[in-house]
Amino acid sequence: MTNVPEGFTYRVRKNGDIEVLHHGRPAAVLRGAAAQRFLVDVDLEDPQELMARLTGNYKHGNERMARNHPRNRRR
Repeated sequence: MTNVPEGFTYRVRKNGDIEVLHHGRPAAVLRGAAAQRFLVDVDLEDPQELMARLTGNYKHGNERMARNHPRNRRR
């Protein structure tokens, strides 16, 4: 796989919220049930892919080319 997500970290706040960081900058905050589910899933899945999905940072630049492809143009 060429576009493997990287640079994600997370930290647990005192109040139980999860702050997801991308290259040290805040990307998302998970609260309540979502935070608890994240803590379970992070041990079961690839943490980088999980955090990329949660923050929406999982598309890597080929969307514009695909939109302009003749197969995808509207008639």
